[in-house]
Amino acid sequence: MKVVVWNENRHEKTNAAVSAIYPKGIHGAIAEFLQAQGIDASTATLDEPEHGLSEEVLNETDVLLWWGHKAHDDVNDEIVERVYQRVLQGMGLIVLHSGHFSKLFKKLMGTTCDLKWREDGEKERIWVVDPSHPIAEGIGEYFELEQEEMYGEHFDIPAPDQLVFLSWFEGGEVFRSGCTYTRGNGRIFYFRPGHETYPTYYNQNVQRVIQNAVEWVKPVKRIRPEYGHSQAIEDLSSKNKQ
Repeated sequence: MKVVVWNENRHEKTNAAVSAIYPKGIHGAIAEFLQAQGIDASTATLDEPEHGLSEEVLNETDVLLWWGHKAHDDVNDEIVERVYQRVLQGMGLIVLHSGHFSKLFKKLMGTTCDLKWREDGEKERIWVVDPSHPIAEGIGEYFELEQEEMYGEHFDIPAPDQLVFLSWFEGGEVFRSGCTYTRGNGRIFYFRPGHETYPTYYNQNVQRVIQNAVEWVKPVKRIRPEYGHSQAIEDLSSKNKQ
C-alpha cells in the first residue's frame, strides 16, 4: 500500500510558531508516524510541479491524505479533477481539519462544507459514537485534546454514511468530527482535529485514528463499473424480430 500525505505547506513557511511545532511540515509529521508503522508514506506539497500530484504519482497512490487551509484557491482545478477521478476509481481519501473547505472536498460532497469556528485554544473532547467501526479500533470511549480550534455545527455536509466521532468543545459546541463517505469506488474519511498552531498530530490517539483510517479507506481491488449505453447480456435476437 502506497500513501501520499499532501499539505499546502504555506503556514510552515510564514509562521514561526507553526514551523517550531512542525519543523518538517505537517505533511512530514504525519508521514513520519505512518512510516514508523511500516507504511510506505511519502509527501507532496502545493508549490511542487503539478502540486506533487502528477498522473504517475496518483496512479500509484492507494491512499491520499489532504491538509489545506489558507491556499485552497491556489490549487489548480485540473489537479482537483485529476484527484477527484482517482477517488471515483477507488483511491482512498482522508481529508484533515480545514481541508473541509478544499475544492476537492466540496466537489466530492456537493455542498458548501461551511461551519462555525473559533480559535481560542479550547479543550476538545472527541467521543466515539460508533465503537464497532474499524477506524475507532484501539480508542477508548473518548479522548481529549487540551488545545484545539473550535469547529461547530451546523456543518454543511451531506449526512455521513457513518458517523464515527463527535466532538464537544469547552465553549459548548458539538461537531461531527469523524465522517465516512463512499464516492464511486472510493472511500473517504473526514477527520476534524489538526489546527496548525497546536501539536495535534503528535497525539497518540489522533495518530491511531489516522492509521486506522488509512487501512479502512484503502482500495478494494475491483474494476470500476461501466456507465452509459450497455449491450444486452441475454440474447435478444428473437425479440428484435417481432
